[in-house]
Amino acid sequence: METLKSIFKQVNIIRKISVGPDYMKSMHYVVGQEVLRGNGSIDTILMESDSSISIYILNQDKEIVKWKSFSASMPISIEYNIDF
Repeated sequence: METLKSIFKQVNIIRKISVGPDYMKSMHYVVGQEVLRGNGSIDTILMESDSSISIYILNQDKEIVKWKSFSASMPISIEYNIDF
């Protein structure tokens, strides 16, 4: 039987973030979204230990690199990946 901790770990996978005070006018970043004119795609969105958010992309050389970071003081809406 799964522990509650492992269930929470599965639920807390970030699927999308929206950065900005007004959701409709925010910049939206979604896992799988193409970026850099199609030269990369968003691989992972992580909440770091200091509560900042980092976006990692997969580039054309199949390397995962940190692309953007947003501080914890930035207004961010987070959508988690939910599998039913």
